[in-house]
Amino acid sequence: QVQLVESGGGLVQAGGSLRLSCVVSGRTFRPYPMGWFRQAPGKEREFVAAISWSGGSTYYADSVKGRSTISRDNAKSTVFLQQNNLKPEDTAVYYCAAATTDFSGYDYTRGRKYDYWGQGTHVTVSS
Repeated sequence: QVQLVESGGGLVQAGGSLRLSCVVSGRTFRPYPMGWFRQAPGKEREFVAAISWSGGSTYYADSVKGRSTISRDNAKSTVFLQQNNLKPEDTAVYYCAAATTDFSGYDYTRGRKYDYWGQGTHVTVSS
């Protein structure tokens, strides 16, 4: 069984930074695509960022592009999301997701393409 555990969320003022981490455990885990999604109160889950198995390709939602960086350390089965210049509209529960098959392009942004999800970490940005 694959488990994903997020950490790094919290309360931060607008303009501040946070670094989210997601550790993947489980004997079947392999370095396939991983992504971050978020869900704000009363809104649907949305794509934030994703990274290919090698880390060579990254994808970002327009709303976070230029402010966020996704990276991974396959040796530690960990994916990171560095968020800078945070805005109140970034407030949400952030979820890490892992896939068990490789894909490309637009599929990185589609939550249904991922097979495992973490429990989420809360990010609150005050104005």
